[in-house]
Amino acid sequence: MLRVFIGYEPDETIALHVLSHSIWRHASVPVSITPLMLRQLPLTRERDPVQTSEFTFSRFIVPHLCNYESRALYLDCDMLVRCDIGEVFYAADADAQVSVVKHDYTPKHKTKFLGKTQTRYRRKNWSSLMMFNNANCKMLTHQAVNDRESSWLRKMEWADRIGELPSDFNHLVGEYAPNPAAKIVHFTLGTPCFAKYRHCEFAHEWFAEKAMMMAHNPLGEYSLPEKVSA
Repeated sequence: MLRVFIGYEPDETIALHVLSHSIWRHASVPVSITPLMLRQLPLTRERDPVQTSEFTFSRFIVPHLCNYESRALYLDCDMLVRCDIGEVFYAADADAQVSVVKHDYTPKHKTKFLGKTQTRYRRKNWSSLMMFNNANCKMLTHQAVNDRESSWLRKMEWADRIGELPSDFNHLVGEYAPNPAAKIVHFTLGTPCFAKYRHCEFAHEWFAEKAMMMAHNPLGEYSLPEKVSA
């Protein structure tokens, strides 16, 4: 069974469910999905001035939750999976502490959904999708996630070896040129559930996934329409 953890943000609850549905719908093997809800986690860290979501730091607790065993995938909730999630597990570096898409870009926008500040820092968005080799991440104790400086966590200074995943596994909508072949879409500026982004790249697929999730036969065979009414 593949273990997947998703960052939870109250303002984007629908996004978490749509992402989960897209994972299950494309998966060829059993997948266990766990939302990282702060009230359920051993975290007491006070909100940091740079923090723009509830999962800014909770994502780094994943190896601890897995008892530092096997592997686990973390994703931000504002994503849409268009491939078998097992492909990410297959593509990850088996010897690295963590594997990510190594983005090299400067955000085009100063704000994102609900007017939140779009922060800029080294290795921006690397941690939005992480394949953890949990046994190699014992430095990420729950005490470290609570107490270490934010840059140590967010800039992934805790990792000595970071594997590289293909860019198709974390396509940044609105930041990169359109990519019809993207395998995992990241609505980093805001999911289509927000009016400002309802017509962005891949929005019609997000709404179609939502419609499938709400249908009587949500895991049946469907073809995506060209456009879906919001």
